Amino acid sequence: MGSMPAQARTALVLGGGMSGLLSARELASAGYQVTVLEAGTEWGGCVGSHTVAGLTLDSGAESFATRSDAVARLAAELGLAGSIVPPRPGGAWVQLPDGPRELPKTGVLGIPANPWDPEVRRSLGPVGTLRAALDRFLPASVGTADDVISVSALVKARMGSRVLERLVAPVVGGVHSADPGLLDVDMVAPGLRAGIRRHGSLAAAVSAQRRAGAGSPSNSGPRQEPPAQAKAGSAVAGLERGMHTLVTALVGDLRDRGVTLLSGTPASAVVRMPEGWRVSSHGATFDAGTLVVGVDGPAAVDLLEAAVPALAGRRPPGGPDVKLVTLVVNRPELDRRPRGTGILVAPQTPGIEAKALTHATGKWDWLAEAAGPGRHVVRLSYGRVDGAGGQPGGPDTDDELFAASLRDAQALLGVAIAAEDVVDWDVVRWRGSLPFAAVGHRARVAEIRKACAAVGNLAVVGGWVAGNGLAAVVSDTIEQIRNLDR
Repeated sequence: MGSMPAQARTALVLGGGMSGLLSARELASAGYQVTVLEAGTEWGGCVGSHTVAGLTLDSGAESFATRSDAVARLAAELGLAGSIVPPRPGGAWVQLPDGPRELPKTGVLGIPANPWDPEVRRSLGPVGTLRAALDRFLPASVGTADDVISVSALVKARMGSRVLERLVAPVVGGVHSADPGLLDVDMVAPGLRAGIRRHGSLAAAVSAQRRAGAGSPSNSGPRQEPPAQAKAGSAVAGLERGMHTLVTALVGDLRDRGVTLLSGTPASAVVRMPEGWRVSSHGATFDAGTLVVGVDGPAAVDLLEAAVPALAGRRPPGGPDVKLVTLVVNRPELDRRPRGTGILVAPQTPGIEAKALTHATGKWDWLAEAAGPGRHVVRLSYGRVDGAGGQPGGPDTDDELFAASLRDAQALLGVAIAAEDVVDWDVVRWRGSLPFAAVGHRARVAEIRKACAAVGNLAVVGGWVAGNGLAAVVSDTIEQIRNLDR
């Protein structure tokens, strides 16, 4: 960071999610006196916890992608290197209109690295496989010539609709809660189009990304390469006792560094002062030389628009509302893990309202041990932005969600689960918290960050600018804070 007068080496961070907490850590390590203002009462944002049937479980993110080592490095710095664990082998499944299948070995967004793989062929059928294989013969310009392109447009152009509907849509819906036709491929899969130009095909680009980042964090020593044909869903890791332990460690680290953490303190106004920034909250004011805004996109632009006029008209859309239903059930039949670590649902599948199911005790050994024999934790997610940009109707109240989760869990797992089998359950709602990387969003983010940089001593961080997933948020936040005033 550039040199600043001693009295100016103060910083305010708005938002106590992962990006805000990590920003505070980077600033404190650079010698700043840091204050974090959080509107709610909990730290960590989408990396939270709740207690169900006496088990402390993740209420939001429960794993992180290992194609980047950003999260593993952060965990190691916080003393959690020994807690990094891989999911159990077995991989994920996909629910298609004609029944469930193991999700084929894929690399990015469900796109196959090898259309001729037997598992891929079973999902696509002969005609779909032949169409997907044409990708290698198409000019590299197909899908890469336009400045902006959606995930669905790229996949259809290069591999056809069968790959899109049966592989990509379930993965994108499960991860991003949106129709792939709405998402900017450069936001949700950075570098993929550049890989097509470099390697000549979409399959080759996927394969290259898989090779470049397939290493999984090891509990000791350097990252290890998994088998080249690792199961779908295996390019992730978690933390023993849950991802929320990362937040606990991070908050403890910040307190040790002297960072002031103020919960229940929502920012209501931001003013640019000659010597820095002034933030108002509940009638109180906070002044600092540097400001980092780590709240969601709409809220960030709303707060900054008066102080940064160039942001006028650049307010991004809110992310989708997501509802997570966690069931703790006594059902020994689930010991055999009938759908591996979980199952993604193709949008056109009739009779199922969930977009994904995670068999948490089938995925994490530590949780299976904590739950005990015959007791299982199953999590279902609801809420998806459709092709028209709206959120289709579906179960909404807690009782509606509980009833839907029982129906869906039985259908997806192939095991009868009755209400009397449920030991405890909970609903967690994330309202507009997932970043919505719509087509054109990347350009909007670039303009927003350009406007903030022009004002000086200001950064915006979070999933809405970095992209979905902890790995993206951690990498981007560290980069943005280290580049402040450089």
